Amino acid sequence: MTLRVPRVAAVHDISCFGRCSLTVIMPILSCMGIQVCPLPTAVLSTHLGGYNQIAFCDFTERMPAFYQHWKQEGIGFDCIYSGFLASEEQIDTVLHFIEEFSENKPLVLVDPVMGDEGRLYSVYTPQMQEHMKRLVGKADIITPNFTEACFLLGEPYTEQGQEADVLSDWLFRLADFGPSVVVMTGIPSDGTKIMNLGYDRRSGAFWQVFSDYVPAKYPGTGDIFASILAGALLSRQTVPQAMKLAADFVAGVVKATYEAGTPSREGVLLEPALPGLGQAWAKTCTQTIRSNEG
Repeated sequence: MTLRVPRVAAVHDISCFGRCSLTVIMPILSCMGIQVCPLPTAVLSTHLGGYNQIAFCDFTERMPAFYQHWKQEGIGFDCIYSGFLASEEQIDTVLHFIEEFSENKPLVLVDPVMGDEGRLYSVYTPQMQEHMKRLVGKADIITPNFTEACFLLGEPYTEQGQEADVLSDWLFRLADFGPSVVVMTGIPSDGTKIMNLGYDRRSGAFWQVFSDYVPAKYPGTGDIFASILAGALLSRQTVPQAMKLAADFVAGVVKATYEAGTPSREGVLLEPALPGLGQAWAKTCTQTIRSNEG
């Protein structure tokens, strides 16, 4: 019997230093038993936060040749997962990629990486925001952080977050773009907690997961959250189970990194945490098997 390993096409950049994008996505999904096939959008010497004179190679023009070769070879995917995209052309390329590989109905997860802490990244123009809304509309699940949700909806950002009824309305409106599931991350909550909210448009179900607030920001935490979420969903975990696994891991690794005094621009201390993720994931899978057998 051939072992069937789920396969993800990860459309992200490679920031070679700083623990974000593909340098965290690939080890995390591999740790969860998922094959990662990167479709690079760009190769950078470091990520864009806190470094100067970055060396950069744009892969936009090469991306179609990569995925057309996959198509010629009959390669398919269980999930298409996109993150930071640096131009309108890249967003349109991902839209075409999703259409080309839609035959087996892969899970499409779009992390609409556009900004943080109330600010858009410098490359994001109003035109790019509109293109991102189109991409969000092609997704099965989206994972905007609180800032990105504000910009997608045209709402003002507040450091205190929003009331529960307002956030519920935001989830409805984000789902109206097209995705079946919306997971909004990094929502400020009473100054001591960070809240993640989920909503399933088909069932009307809501979920919330809280983590302790840590007074530090690290690149790549959104990539880590979305990767664990994708891996768990591909392994038939429910959305609330996947959210909790992702939130707990991110909270733990952020706390450990903060206590270690690691410079924020270096990202979280992922490497010491990966064995724990593997153990937690094995335990989760065992519990799921026993539950199904019961």
